[in-house]
Amino acid sequence: MTIRLTVDRDRWWNHATEVAESIDGLVPIVKGNGYGFGRVNLAIAAGRLSDIIAVGTVHELDGLPADVTTVVLTPTLHAPTSTDPVLTVGSHRHIAVLGGWPGRVVVKLESAMYRYGGGIDLIAEAQRAGLRTVGVAIHPPLAGTDEERLAAIETHLAQIDPSLDVWLSHLSPGAYDSLPDSHRYKLRVGTYLWHGDREAIKLEADVLDTRPVSAGQTAGYRLVPIEQDGTLVMIGAGSAGGVAPRPDGLSPFHYGRVRLNLLEPPHMHTSMVVIPRGQPCPISGDWVDLQRPLTMTSADELRWI
Repeated sequence: MTIRLTVDRDRWWNHATEVAESIDGLVPIVKGNGYGFGRVNLAIAAGRLSDIIAVGTVHELDGLPADVTTVVLTPTLHAPTSTDPVLTVGSHRHIAVLGGWPGRVVVKLESAMYRYGGGIDLIAEAQRAGLRTVGVAIHPPLAGTDEERLAAIETHLAQIDPSLDVWLSHLSPGAYDSLPDSHRYKLRVGTYLWHGDREAIKLEADVLDTRPVSAGQTAGYRLVPIEQDGTLVMIGAGSAGGVAPRPDGLSPFHYGRVRLNLLEPPHMHTSMVVIPRGQPCPISGDWVDLQRPLTMTSADELRWI
């Protein structure tokens, strides 16, 4: 079974470099599964765009380029042995567990997300704890408009020491460019940078077997009744690779620009779909399109063309 990610190298890289050239202070994000490309591989590419990259947690620091500064976006409750990465703190507890750690930190301020972050006094608290505070992070929600996010950011700026970099996210390049010049800014960018040109990337899964079925038969783990004559198709992609129905319950698979109907939810390494008689049907060895977020999918094969 194989989930295959095919990337048009030139087209993908042209988009990434255009984004990097348009954003002064860009910080590429390579967290999680590396946006489907593999975190270590993507970090090498990110290091060509910026001398600062961002990962998700302290557990994602291995194998990264040595010539870049790495920022960890998610707070940790255990100080790392290395002082090289820049850590994020967003509460009294985060500061307390890092007390005495000689590395650098970015202090996260509270936003409408209400996830991590505190008031402006958290900056002084981090400094009193001996943490080398190099920046302040504001992480507005995806919901809302750029204007609303800008307004929320600007309410904080008057209280932030201009000597500290202001780390931002979820802003379009145009909104980012409109920020007041009272501070230095850095913009964390992930999805728009790596997935912005959807025509450059294609996700597929292979067909492992097919067999004819008749209305009234049952199949699958749950012995689901077959509603009409057709073909049962076994696709080599399942929950082990992050494959699941779409949020609306529909199948994530397409063939011949037609959505394929799942017999039942995908299992570990195989998804079963039923194709009615008369509809275009793949055969063993063919590939079907897979519609899944790359951040939630593990590709078995990464192919650059």
